Amino acid sequence: MARFFLLLILLCAACNINAPAPTETPTLTPPPTQPATATSTATSQPPTATVTASLTPSVTPTATLTTTPTITPLPSSTPRPVVGFVYDNWERINAENVLSQLPNGLIAFVNFNNRETTGGTPQPVNDTQILYYVSPLTPGGRIPIVEMTGATGDQIFIAPGGDAIAYLRPIGGTTASGLYIIDMQIGISGRILPINTLVQQNIFSPPAWSGDGSRLALVLDTGYDLEIFAVGRDGSNPTNLTNHGAYDFYPSWSADGRYLLFVSDRNTCPSWRPGEDLTCDGTGELPPFGGHVFVLDTVTGSVQQVGEQIVTEPPRWLNARQVAYAVGDPTLGDPERSLYVGDIVTGQSREIRRDAGVDDAIKLGEAWSPATGELFYQAATNTSTELVTMVIGGSETGRSSQFTFSRYGVSADFSPNGDRIAVGGVNGQCPFGAVVLSSTLDVISAANPPPSMCEPTFSPDGRFIAYTGVSPRLDGRVDVYVANNNGAFLGNLTQGLRGQIQLLGWVGG
Repeated sequence: MARFFLLLILLCAACNINAPAPTETPTLTPPPTQPATATSTATSQPPTATVTASLTPSVTPTATLTTTPTITPLPSSTPRPVVGFVYDNWERINAENVLSQLPNGLIAFVNFNNRETTGGTPQPVNDTQILYYVSPLTPGGRIPIVEMTGATGDQIFIAPGGDAIAYLRPIGGTTASGLYIIDMQIGISGRILPINTLVQQNIFSPPAWSGDGSRLALVLDTGYDLEIFAVGRDGSNPTNLTNHGAYDFYPSWSADGRYLLFVSDRNTCPSWRPGEDLTCDGTGELPPFGGHVFVLDTVTGSVQQVGEQIVTEPPRWLNARQVAYAVGDPTLGDPERSLYVGDIVTGQSREIRRDAGVDDAIKLGEAWSPATGELFYQAATNTSTELVTMVIGGSETGRSSQFTFSRYGVSADFSPNGDRIAVGGVNGQCPFGAVVLSSTLDVISAANPPPSMCEPTFSPDGRFIAYTGVSPRLDGRVDVYVANNNGAFLGNLTQGLRGQIQLLGWVGG
């Protein structure tokens, strides 16, 4: 029992002893948790690179291009009707008496609306005209070549040899109107084109015969453009010579027939055909009224541009290598009208200007001498006109104010050898009689009217001058006269005919 109490006391005593409290170990605050990163495990092997998981690529949309607004082209031009060659309306003609005289040189003229005496009163036969040839030595020996309607007018184009003639018959309906050719060598006349005008797209391009009369060059509308065709004098083998797509017009053959001189707008509008490169079709571009000068070699097919100037008049040949053309139209407001000579081989051209002093700004009524390389023109200002001659190189050789013609009122022609110039008026405005000057403008002959002198032209052999004039002592009508190369009067070639007369020029010779 005593042991029990002793044990109980000891336990109680143990419960009351305040033993020192143990020092608490500070609790470490764990660092902020970092994002888990891949941990390399150290081994005896080289550390292995942690492969970054490949991201599934997102499809990046392609940037959308902002579309430039499309310019809506103007509607394409409606193709114009295309005229094809025909070979119809053939007729026989008798030209044997003409062929034998052509080597001597004849004068061609037209008599419009001749009148016959019926019951004592001259009456018009009908609306007709007759083409005549006549020798300068036999004024009464007029040869009627062909009768036409009066609507033909002066649209008659005679080959240099005189044995081939093209003429327009503008009326008669689709079965008769057209362009006709007369071939005197075979005695046939026939229609080659069913057209009623030679004006194509507001451009008048007269047909042009080659020097030997074997081919006729003419301009045709081919639907969208203008092309130059050549056709034989019998209507055979029509050929598109230019075939470019541009407007090609004003054709002229070289003397040997190898080269074709023409004007084209191809530098401005390479084509008028829909769908072709750089076409002007559907752009609103207006049709041209002029262009640059070009020469086509019909043997090689090559085309050479001549000069850089825009022309609105037909150019002309000076000789086998040089061509001449005019630039500027004072009637349309241009302050100058200049003259140029171009080389068909090099393509270079130069303006004909005086080599000293002030140049003449407006040069009109020009005539050229292939034999001497000289030039005649009317120098015009607002208040005066003068006659001028110079060599093509620019040296002035003559200047005269003795014969005053109205502005745009001079017509002149050099003799074949270039030693003299016949000078007259135009369109019935002929203030002087027969005037013949030297190449330096010295007076050889200055006859008093009547008759007056208009549109003078030398014969191919230089012996005669044909011209038109008015003799008030007769009936005041224009007639065709002939003089020798000094201007001395020889005769009236149309005396006794009624109606109106128009001189066409020399043929044959």
